[in-house]
Amino acid sequence: MTEQDKQVILASLEKGSAELYAALEGVTEELAERVPGVGGWSVLQCVEHVATVEAVLFSLIQGAQPADGATVHAQREAMILARGADRTNKRESPEAALPQGRFATLQEALKSFQASRARTVEFIRANEEDLRARVAVHPLMGPLNCHEFLLLMAVHPARHARQIEEIQQSLCSVHSG
Repeated sequence: MTEQDKQVILASLEKGSAELYAALEGVTEELAERVPGVGGWSVLQCVEHVATVEAVLFSLIQGAQPADGATVHAQREAMILARGADRTNKRESPEAALPQGRFATLQEALKSFQASRARTVEFIRANEEDLRARVAVHPLMGPLNCHEFLLLMAVHPARHARQIEEIQQSLCSVHSG
């Protein structure tokens, strides 16, 4: 992994985390538990999902297999960064990442995410291997190299930051109307 690749991923990870934290500003534990409507997720469920996905994707990276050489998918990498946080194209979560009440509070879920994210950042900082030469299977996207997995991990919290903002708007409109 080149130093430039590390810096791009680390900056993207920081940006995604910052967007999640910004969306959570002012969210109380009470508000975090409220579901905006049938089939919707609460803020707590969103953060549980983000924390779970971070841990699952990291475990996939750890178990990745060597590929036949490094493969740069520049277009796919750019698309992940550009569209990964876009909520106009909604997707179903894989079963393993669905909210299941793993955390009793928003703070517990956030601490789990922060611990996983810190582990991811440390992994990147210490890594000397070309992660484009290691491949694992993403449950929705199929085979990806580990560099692409890290880009997904970077933008995933931002995607759900937007969902958290949507939830807050929905809950506020219900109570003001």
